[in-house]
Amino acid sequence: MKSEEVHIDFENSIAPWVGKTSKIVDYYLHDLLNQFGLDMSKEQVITLKMLHENEGDGLNQNDLAFLTSRDKSSLARLLSKMEKKKYILRKQDKVDKRINQVFLTDEGRAVFKQSKIVLKKLMCTMEKNISEAEKKQLIGILKKVQFNLQQEKVGL
Repeated sequence: MKSEEVHIDFENSIAPWVGKTSKIVDYYLHDLLNQFGLDMSKEQVITLKMLHENEGDGLNQNDLAFLTSRDKSSLARLLSKMEKKKYILRKQDKVDKRINQVFLTDEGRAVFKQSKIVLKKLMCTMEKNISEAEKKQLIGILKKVQFNLQQEKVGL
């Protein structure tokens, strides 16, 4: 039995455009962070943001893995790098010694504050010449794409 050739119109499909845009954003953010003298990655910025939003009691390391969409071992490696830079502090939970609570340090707060300037520049550059209506439409479409992917089970 002969298999039929599958034709894909990549130019008119959402997937390559979203993927390419994501890579460009990542590279641009990396360059901006370097231009502003910030020795950090996008993942570190995201982690600092999550910790900043949940300051006080710190965040359970497992919860942080979930919030940042990272597996536990890659988050542990990321947190080790951030701890060496003195951006965060990990403390063992007093009740359950297997659990670490993660806290922002003063250095972490300061570097996150600086990174917000970079993020603002990134957003302004990305949204240049895009109307509010277009922005809302794009966000709505991207939410639909995310929903579609989250609902679909990848099992070929």
